[in-house]
Amino acid sequence: QLQLVESGGGLVQPGGSLRLSCALSRFTLDYDAIGWFRQAPGKERERVSCIRRSGGTTNYADSVKGRFTISRDNAKNTVFLQMNSLKPEDTAIYYCAAGPQCNLWPRRWGQGTQVTVSE
Repeated sequence: QLQLVESGGGLVQPGGSLRLSCALSRFTLDYDAIGWFRQAPGKERERVSCIRRSGGTTNYADSVKGRFTISRDNAKNTVFLQMNSLKPEDTAIYYCAAGPQCNLWPRRWGQGTQVTVSE
């Protein structure tokens, strides 16, 4: 089965940047859409961004537009999330997930990586 492994989380000050990576074990059309989600304590999991492996179409949550950028390296089966101008409210566990389309709930999930934005 498809495996997803996130990396790149950590502690950063407000206004700082982090880049998350999601390495996929393989590619199939069943998992053409790769998304980043996040879940803060006491809150529901929310979609942050998504990219189609074929074509590169992207979308973003309003809360991160202009600050986060999703990208892919198909040769390496890796998806990235560049996060700039980070805010304390961006603090959460960030999950990489895969599915057939960005507007559908993903079928496969990574284990998550913690992002903490604090002084």
